[in-house]
Order: sequence, then C-alpha cells, then structure tokens
Amino acid sequence: FNLRNKKQYKPWILPVAAIGMVLLIFYTTLPKIISNQDNTVLSTEKISFVEINNIIKYRCGVCHAKNPTTEGIASPPKGIVFDSVEDILKNYDASINYSSLHPFAKGKNQIISNDSRYKRIMKDLQIIGTRFITQGLHVHIGIDDCEKVIKVNNDLRMYLPLLLALTTSSPFYEGVDTGLYSYRTKIFESLPLAGLPDYLDNWNHFINLTDNLMKANVIKSVKDLWWEARPHPGFGTVEVRICDVPINFNEILALVALIQALVVTLQNTDKHPNTHIQILESNKWQAARYGLEGTFIDPLSLKQLSIRKAIESLCKLVEPKMSSLGSAKYIKVLEKILTKGDGATKKREIFYSSGSFEYMIRSLKDQFYQQ
Repeated sequence: FNLRNKKQYKPWILPVAAIGMVLLIFYTTLPKIISNQDNTVLSTEKISFVEINNIIKYRCGVCHAKNPTTEGIASPPKGIVFDSVEDILKNYDASINYSSLHPFAKGKNQIISNDSRYKRIMKDLQIIGTRFITQGLHVHIGIDDCEKVIKVNNDLRMYLPLLLALTTSSPFYEGVDTGLYSYRTKIFESLPLAGLPDYLDNWNHFINLTDNLMKANVIKSVKDLWWEARPHPGFGTVEVRICDVPINFNEILALVALIQALVVTLQNTDKHPNTHIQILESNKWQAARYGLEGTFIDPLSLKQLSIRKAIESLCKLVEPKMSSLGSAKYIKVLEKILTKGDGATKKREIFYSSGSFEYMIRSLKDQFYQQ
C-alpha cells in the first residue's frame, strides 16, 4: 500500500519484510561530525542522530528474506560496523549503551539536534522534550494491501502489551529506580498523539483522519502520529513501536521474528472486535509496571491470567507461521526470556549486587552478543 494515494502510486510491497531500529545512547556528548580512519564522514544511510545529539539510531537494511537474520540486521553500512563506531568513541571517552533509558543521564543536560523537524518538536514539547531521552526497538513488516494493514493494525492492539513485557529494559531514570520495568513507556505517553492506536474502520477512515489532522495543523505528517503500532506512510508496512530495546542481540532477532509471524498470522484470521481501550491500557500498565510478573486480561474472554501464560499462548498461536517462515528457532529464545527474566530484572540484579551503574552498563555491553 502507499499512504499518499492508493490508486495513482505503485505500492512499495515488501512481501514479508522486517526492519529493526535500535537507538543507542552514549555516556558523553559526541562532536557534530564523526569521521572514520579514512577521514570520511560516518555513513548516515543506517546510522544517524535523532533529536538529542548523544542518541544514535541504527537501521538495519530491508530484509527481503523470509526470516530475520544476523547478517540482515548487523550488516555493515558502507563498511561501518559497530566495532568501528566503538573505535571512534574511544577518542571521546564514550561507549555504546544498549538500552531504552540511560540509567543516570540527566535529560536537561542533553544537546538538541539541529534537524529542523526535531527543533520544531522540541520547541513544542518544552520540558517534556528534555525528559525524552528514550530509545526503542521499532519493527516494520511489509503488507501488500491497504485494507489488510488496517485490519492487522487493529488486531495487533491486544498483543502490544505482551511484546512490551518481553522487552522491558528501562527501570532506572536519572539515577533512580522508578519501580517500573519500562519507565520509557510512561515517558513516551507524555507526548501528544502517543500511545495505543485508535481502532480504524477501514483504509478511508485512516486517510480521512490523517488528512483532517493535517488540515487542522495538528500534525505535519503521518510521522507525527506516535502510535505504538501504525501504518507507515513510505514503506508499505505496519510498524510496531511499543518495545523497549532488548538487552541482547539474539533477543532482538527473536522479537522481530515473533512480530513478523504475528503480523502474517493476523492477516489470515478473522477480524477481532473493537476491544475497549481501558482493557488495553490496563494490560499495558501491567506490562510497564511489572514486566513478566504482571497480569493480563484476555480482551476477548475478559478472563485474567498471568502475562507469562498469555505470552505462551501467543507463541502457540504464531508457531506454525514461524516454522513456515524459517524462524522457529527463535521460539527457544522467547522461552528463555520467560524463564530467566526480562532486561529490567537483569539490570536490577547487576546494579544491586554491584552498586554501580557503570559496572551494570559494562556488564550488559559485554553480554550483548552472547547467545
């Protein structure tokens, strides 16, 4: 599909594509231009700054293969790889922190990007913007039909809290244990037009909504709808945006595989009824507050069960598609998260045993690529 004009533009169809985005935050502010050893500017095709200069986002390439692969996400953009970035950062007393929130950085001390869109957003957000030092995992899955993407976006809403619970990794903020498993989620909710998506009747409903919001000058583009799942205007995808950044690379691949299989499954199932937003918000709160230890209200039966049990049911639902897509091996990774705990739990364990945020960051960095 293509949001600009369904009839006049050829859709950009990514049959079963997945694009992962991880935002990485650094200990110290970086210079405006970073060069590699050949004195050329660091490639911005996959690596770029966001609204705060010491946060970098890394985009993988489009995965045209059926299943997400290490090569697809970690492939070097024009020769630049994570190690090259690390070598550069050593010159600036900085290091990568794979996380959804820096545990002790102060939002008010961050330097704002010169990008015109981000400057406009930060001017509007004021103090809320200075608190927004968050990073997330965004996953795009290609869908070949406009009405399908609306159906999938609607049906995804009931599963979003489970995806969040699997990835919670932001318990600390400005040196304080927030008591939550994903404080990033609560910061994100303070943004206008953020949070769980509206239920959409059909494609025209979405087009009319976005057109009216732009005519009323509420948004400049569809990108200003910061929903936790949304149709993406340029890629022909549904974009899932609720996840924290998992603290392990293999877990990132597993989440991409899970979301991919879920989207494909939902395309071929009956449409779910419009679940009341308060049920969805309650489930999301349980995931953000308690992670895998929370409770979940089944939106269809209204029965209460543990989030772990709900995730087990989700895995059973998508397992056939994961097998057909060649990503069944990641089910074991998901099971490992359920048994050994989420990122927030591991961060607390390391911090309270060492008493040091710096030690926690170094330990998690060393473990990031471990199987």
